[in-house]
Amino acid sequence: MKDARTMAYINLFAVLGALPYLCELDGEAAELIAGKTVSVGFAVKDGPSATLFFGGGKCRMAPGVDRCQVKLPFSSCEKFNGLIDGTVTPIPSKGFTKIGFLTGPFTKLTDRLSALLKPEPGALEDPEFFRVSTTLMFHVIAEAIAQVANEDKIGQFSASNIVDGTAKLSIVGGPAAALCCRDHRLLTIHKAPEHPLSYMEFGDMRLARDLFDGKVNAIAAVGAGQVRIGGMISQIDNINRILDRVAVYLG
Repeated sequence: MKDARTMAYINLFAVLGALPYLCELDGEAAELIAGKTVSVGFAVKDGPSATLFFGGGKCRMAPGVDRCQVKLPFSSCEKFNGLIDGTVTPIPSKGFTKIGFLTGPFTKLTDRLSALLKPEPGALEDPEFFRVSTTLMFHVIAEAIAQVANEDKIGQFSASNIVDGTAKLSIVGGPAAALCCRDHRLLTIHKAPEHPLSYMEFGDMRLARDLFDGKVNAIAAVGAGQVRIGGMISQIDNINRILDRVAVYLG
């Protein structure tokens, strides 16, 4: 079963948190925010809060809503999840003069993100679409690992068995991320760590995509040498258990 609060953390920090990478990787997305300077905050009661800052043709996310120009409050985690599902239309409590950004560029931006994360049949045949889509999916999954480890009861149990240190998650020829564990809580940093305690490396983008889509068995891929693991194996083992839980939320 999915926990609504954990899902809200994933939706905010992993799904909407992929927007900065989308604007970096995708020309169509970058055009949507060109010349726009605005910040949009999401405040979920008994759940997460964060602000997306748009400016200079780029996007970044930061925790909290203290500095947002537009504020979108949600009375529950379920309501916020409804925004991501497309079943809830939020009403700003602040920043009505900038509502045109929400209904225009921001909506188009999230539509573009959705198209890349949930591609139509045949879309992945285009090499550039495939690269951007798979890279975005990597960042979503890497971030979701931390959210599930910190918020989901099953994920917390696996995290309780992870020793302090950093694990590297990467794709050969593609993106990398650091999963930093301290006191059994995880933080994802979306770049390669210098001195990881353990690592999991996917052989190429195609293999990573097939693993993400559930077309390839991870254990078989490790056995075939297509996925390399090393270092503190117990750390990777427990991260893999959390990954299984991530698949429940993102599936």
